Amino acid sequence: MADLKEKAIALLSSTGSVDMQTAAAKTELYTVPTGSVAYITNIIVRTPSATLAGGTDYDFGTGALCDTWKQTVDLSSMTATTDYMVIDSENTKYTISAAGSVIGIYVNTGSTGAATATIDVFGYLV
Repeated sequence: MADLKEKAIALLSSTGSVDMQTAAAKTELYTVPTGSVAYITNIIVRTPSATLAGGTDYDFGTGALCDTWKQTVDLSSMTATTDYMVIDSENTKYTISAAGSVIGIYVNTGSTGAATATIDVFGYLV
């Protein structure tokens, strides 16, 4: 039977305790399996451990700076531990994530205080 990740938009990864404060830091969220390519449809940032106030510039994608999927994401409005934000493509052109590509988050301007969050990556594999 085929894997659901190849037949529907599915949760590809969930990464807890991602540092949302430290600038110039990359956190790996998902590695595309050998023999597949990934189409990322959305990313959910959820349940921050503390306010993300001041966190105005996060990039998501592949490469050293994670700048191939979505750039300059402002999460500063996430001030409660029950908050979450859905980040989607908003009719933007992207490059397919090839086998072995590592999708991550890069903090450019992180939260003012120490905080972590859980980040879920959704998409499908071909």
